[in-house]
Amino acid sequence: METSLDIEVTATSTPVGDERLAEILANPGFGVHFTDHMFMAEWTPQAGWHDARVTPYAPLTLDPATAVLHYAQEIFEGMKAYRHADGSVWTFRPEANAARMVRSSQRLALPVLPVGDFVASVDALVRADERWVPDAAGEKSLYVRPFMFASEAFLGVRPSQHVSYLVIASPAGAYFAKGLKPVSIWLTEEYTRAGRGGMGAAKTGGNYASSLVAQQEATEHGCDQVVFLDASEGRYVEELGGMNLYFVHDDGTVVTPELSGTILEGITRDSIVELCGKLGHRVEERKVSVEEWREGVASGRITEVFACGTAAVVTPVGVLKWRDGEVGDPELTGPVTQQVRQNLVDIQYGRAEDTFGWMHRVV
Repeated sequence: METSLDIEVTATSTPVGDERLAEILANPGFGVHFTDHMFMAEWTPQAGWHDARVTPYAPLTLDPATAVLHYAQEIFEGMKAYRHADGSVWTFRPEANAARMVRSSQRLALPVLPVGDFVASVDALVRADERWVPDAAGEKSLYVRPFMFASEAFLGVRPSQHVSYLVIASPAGAYFAKGLKPVSIWLTEEYTRAGRGGMGAAKTGGNYASSLVAQQEATEHGCDQVVFLDASEGRYVEELGGMNLYFVHDDGTVVTPELSGTILEGITRDSIVELCGKLGHRVEERKVSVEEWREGVASGRITEVFACGTAAVVTPVGVLKWRDGEVGDPELTGPVTQQVRQNLVDIQYGRAEDTFGWMHRVV
């Protein structure tokens, strides 16, 4: 894959010691510990993307007038690097993350980082910090977070004329440390995640910020996650705060809400659509009303519900709750959910043949 970046690498003089690193990798949690290095590059209209480098991980110094702090012009991606049994290290569909960042850039009026440069930046950081990639035991991995933000110190409301792009990484433990456990979902009828013409399809922090109050509402009602309905009619299921949804029907059909411009185009979502087809399930991408969800589960027409995302991969959904009631089984993890999840993680960790060409070798 071609790249135009000339990446300079400066190794840290104070790497985390082997003993301390072993302690971290034994119980990494999620987003708590960060690797020894980070990738950085800058953009201006005059020079384009330049000054690409891997440097020691360190705090950023920002002017109080830095545009991102005032106008939220920023985007990010989330992906993982996996250690295979032979010691090699791979990422999962990095070009798809790169392509989504291109689309997010266009929506947020940020400069486009070419796909090859995105992949090269992730590869450079993962290679520099390869020792931080955990062994596969317990579904551990290295979570990689590329992000881009308006770094010009200027309070005028226009696209920033200076943009910074960084990649950081953090070792991640298994999402379900005690085994696969169904989550409970709260149906918010007051808040929506995104509307027509908005930023719903972009991976930008504003979408997550807008979901937090609804997530608080879910927590207050004893639920793990919140589900949003469409902003136009308040009837059709869109997504959770950070995951896409699937509904398994009694005839084996797997249904997922169609992409409408207000739903994030998840890389895991797209992969599961392909994977389910190969596993013999008919897949439908269409509108799904909340009435269909409630009535389908109650009648047995919908036999399983699951969500997906980079962190948890596939998460069984047990119960849907709303102000006047609830439906579902809090203990149910259905066979299709388990089948899809197992097949996907087996590809990611190199335990099954990658017939889709999804894995990208880094080391």
